[in-house]
Amino acid sequence: MYDVPEQLIVEADGPIRIITMNNPEMRNAFIDPLHEAMRNIWYQISRDRDARAVVLTGAGTAFCAGGNVPGFIRDYEQPEYRRQSLRDAQRLVDEMLRFHLPVVAAVNGPAVGLGASVAVSCDIVLIAESAYIADTHVNIGLTAGDGGAATWPLLIGMLRAKEYLLTGERIPAKLAVEIGLANRLVADDQLMPEATALAHKLAALPPQAVQETKRALNLHLQQAATTVLPFALSAEAESFATPEIKATIEKFSK
Repeated sequence: MYDVPEQLIVEADGPIRIITMNNPEMRNAFIDPLHEAMRNIWYQISRDRDARAVVLTGAGTAFCAGGNVPGFIRDYEQPEYRRQSLRDAQRLVDEMLRFHLPVVAAVNGPAVGLGASVAVSCDIVLIAESAYIADTHVNIGLTAGDGGAATWPLLIGMLRAKEYLLTGERIPAKLAVEIGLANRLVADDQLMPEATALAHKLAALPPQAVQETKRALNLHLQQAATTVLPFALSAEAESFATPEIKATIEKFSK
């Protein structure tokens, strides 16, 4: 039904669609086929008349590790790829915020960098007890440009957003719920059953009411993304000219 590479699995469970990022050997890092598939899947599901809700999770022990090292090095060495990568990052966030069906994130393990942005761009976030969220852009010398700077202040408040985006510290699952980056803390072995049950509950509600309520709420996030992301991504591109990024590349290349 869906045109996706092996790095993305889409399964039907009645009226819900379960999307699994499937690159477990790399902790579901966004290699090119996965990144492209994640940008395109939202439009494909939007054309599925039988779909009413979505669950998003990761294969293996991680939700999503964000960027991958070879892609990072390529972006450093080749500006044309860097510009494309940053445009792709914005498009992914835009596609998720525009998507009309409710999306439940089942954060089964670490959600890092762009993976963190993807997780909290969902509508309801369930997080496993062993998982954590972290936007670590600054730790490697990058501006936090692909979502956190735009949406986290609305989700957890400006001061908390500044603390975690400026330090890149890990946010354990329990704390993520307490501060508002996740809705529920769930035992690891109950994560998918709870996520699918919640998605079925949403799917059973009047679709127009659910979908347009989501769209109304997401206008707040879309407005923030429209205002903030162009500057944040431009600043992230500038980060690649700094000595800190050179040091990071040298470290990764050893």
